[in-house]
Amino acid sequence: MAVDGWREDRIGSALRGENPAVLRRLDSGFAVIGDVQFLPGYSVLLTDDPAVQRLSELPRSARLAFLADMDRLGEAVERACRRVESGFRRVNLEILGNTDAFLHAHVWPRYDWESEELVRLPVWLYPRERWSEERYALGPRHDRLREAIGEELDRLAG
Repeated sequence: MAVDGWREDRIGSALRGENPAVLRRLDSGFAVIGDVQFLPGYSVLLTDDPAVQRLSELPRSARLAFLADMDRLGEAVERACRRVESGFRRVNLEILGNTDAFLHAHVWPRYDWESEELVRLPVWLYPRERWSEERYALGPRHDRLREAIGEELDRLAG
């Protein structure tokens, strides 16, 4: 697979152990750190079944497992960001599915240092360049935060 080819098959590459964004394997899928970090700690819960597009496609027990993992990842991001980042405010949890056709949940930390006109709005209304500027791309400078989220996921296990 090409160096960045994992992005073309995020779930398959996670299942094969080739997705470098994976933080931890959870009961219903994978906790991954986001490709962009303009809000440090942004993470995603990926289903472990690439054929599943919607939460409603899962049997009730699998739905509850996915939602429990979303809760666990949300709490881990909250704890890690509170510990490692300055100005942490809260976490927003979203299951949207408008772009990627597989079940996933977004975990967005929000901060006091966000501009007043953006802090109360959905993250998706941030300027488009935030999603593609190199300075916001996931990289080695995020290793401490990655480790902190992973540690919190471990603490919250079981």
